[in-house]
Order: sequence, then C-alpha cells, then structure tokens
Amino acid sequence: MDIRAFFASLDISLTNALFAAGLALAAFLAMHAALALFRRRLDRLSDESAHRPVAEVLRKTLARTSNLMLFVTAVLIGLSALDLPPPWNARVGHLWFLTLGLQLAIYLHNAVKVTARRYFATHSQHGNDGQVTIAHTLIIWVLQTAVWVIFALALLSNMGIDVSTFVASLGIGGIAIALAVQNVLGDLFASLSIALDKPFEVGDSISTASISGTVEKVGLKTTRLRAASGEQIVISNASLLKDTVSNFKRMQTRRIVFTLRAHPDTPAALAAHVPAAIKEIVSAREQVSFGRAHLSKYDQNFIEFEIVYTMQSADYDLFMNTQQAILLAAMQMFADLKISTAPRAQQLLLQEPLEHAAPELPAESRVRPPASLRSLPKGA
Repeated sequence: MDIRAFFASLDISLTNALFAAGLALAAFLAMHAALALFRRRLDRLSDESAHRPVAEVLRKTLARTSNLMLFVTAVLIGLSALDLPPPWNARVGHLWFLTLGLQLAIYLHNAVKVTARRYFATHSQHGNDGQVTIAHTLIIWVLQTAVWVIFALALLSNMGIDVSTFVASLGIGGIAIALAVQNVLGDLFASLSIALDKPFEVGDSISTASISGTVEKVGLKTTRLRAASGEQIVISNASLLKDTVSNFKRMQTRRIVFTLRAHPDTPAALAAHVPAAIKEIVSAREQVSFGRAHLSKYDQNFIEFEIVYTMQSADYDLFMNTQQAILLAAMQMFADLKISTAPRAQQLLLQEPLEHAAPELPAESRVRPPASLRSLPKGA
C-alpha cells in the first residue's frame, strides 16, 4: 500500500496533512523552548538556599527528558488536529497514554534516585558508610520498581486488559512471601530504620538490658558489637531495636549519686560539718558541678550522707579519676574531724549448753504394772 492510498483510506486531505505536520513542528519547538526556559529559571533558583533542594531535584529530573518522547508527543498533537476514523482514533489515544506515562515514569524514576541520594547525603555523617549505602540503594530499588510496576499495570488497563486478577495475585503472592521471610524482612526493615533514624552508628558504645559493647558493623540482618571483655557479639537488628538502647557516646554530662556512712554515735555537731566539707571537696574538682550533700539516713547501725554532683564531660576515665579523688579526700576529712566510719559493734550472746540428762520416756512407753496389782489398796 502506497502513502497516497493510506491517506486516502484515512480520508485526510493534503491540506490537513500539511496543517498537522506544521502543528507538530510548532509543538516540538514550543516544548523545547519551554523546557529551556524552565531549566534556566531552576538554575537561578538553585542559587537561593531556600529553594535549592526542590530546584536541584527538578533540574536533575528534567534533564532526563527524552527528545524521542518530545517528538512523539509533537506528532500526537498534530494527529489530534485530524479527524481520524474510529480504529485509528483509539490507537492514537493509546499512544498518548504510552508516551505521557512512559515520560512520567522516567521522571519519577530519576526523581526517586536524586531525592534519596540527597537525603542520605544530608543526613549521613560518614559519606563512605557501607550500611548507609546499602540502605539507600535498597530504598531506591524498591521505589523505582514500584513506579514501573504501577506504570505497567496502568498501561495494560488502558489497553483493555483486565488487571484486577493480576493485582490480586500480586497481593496474595506478596503476603505469602512476607509470611515466609518475615524474620528476614523484620531484620531488613530494622536495618533501614537504623540507617534512617540513626539511634547509633559505628564506633558508638551502646548497651541494652542484656548486652553492651562498641558497634563495629551494622549489616542488613545483624549488628556486631565488641564487648568490653573482648568477644564479638552478633545480634539481629530486630531484636536489638526491641530493647531500650543506651548510647553512651552521645552523653554530654554524667550525673553521679553516691553515699558515705559514719558511726551512728557521731555527735550531731560533727555530723553538721560534713555536708559543707563535702561541698568544698567536690567543688574543687575540674569539670564538676556540685549538686547537693545531705544527711539522708539515721538508724541504729549507721548514719548516711547522700552526695550528688554532675560531670561536665562524658569521659569515663575522667569520671573515675574524679570519683577516686573525692573519696580519698572524704576519707581524710572524716579522719580530720575524728568521725569514725566503722559500723556499730554487734553484740553476740553465747550460752553454754545444758548438761545431758536422762531423757524422760513418753507415757506410752512406760512399763505399767499388771491389772491385779493396780487394784490392790494402798499400803497392802
């Protein structure tokens, strides 16, 4: 079939064909000019800090505009000016959906990648963190796959294919797979939660109700800790996040509460000097903020002073050195005030054992006289 016969079958005159071609060319040039103008506007917005994130995402997304898609779209605009017969009219409608849907899917595919990379680059303190790299790669893959699956289902539906059964099958299959690998998926999503929320990072010292150690690696399924005693602890990510996690590396201050005891017979006048003396001892230390010192307990065994102070540094070695210096100074203070720290002496009563006596026989084991003798009168 030659071109003249084909146009004759479509009932398109040469004038209409030339008009459609001119309209398509004008549409192609107009779309190119609009894209160039919009890109220049985005370049200016990128220089403004308030609009920089959105402008950067849009600029990199529009960079994936396909010239082929622009050409096809321009041709479809030209064809829309023609009065085509019913079969070709429906086919042009399908082409419209395919062209615009495909270009939109390309835009979303690139926008997901750009947005995710920007997010992780902004929130990651370690640019070469392998766990973060795996997490953002996995997220990008899942979101991009979802974009193309939705586009494919929408395209099939536009072509008149019933996709409800296929969607239901995907849902049932997804549920079955999720139930089969729920433990793996739980650890996987826990790993993503650690990567996004960052409750701890590699090098942090953490502890839970059952374990403690320094984080060495956060993987997709497990987290590896180095315990203080030297061994490596491997725990699943889901199990780790189920407990309350204490992150010691992020401590900025350390609050310390401790007690000192003295003999209960200490005179009240001497005991009254202890809180002031303790305050002087604690306040003299570097990076220490004194809280309080009070006589908190008095009973027959001892009197007890409660002392509270705050270290302005989270360094554990500095804390132990400071606590040691405070305790040594407190010992010297008690000695200078002649306050005994010994507990009250306990009295132990010792009793000598009784002399061994013949045990008394129980009534039922005693020998009873015969009945004839029991009946005789007394003195017989």
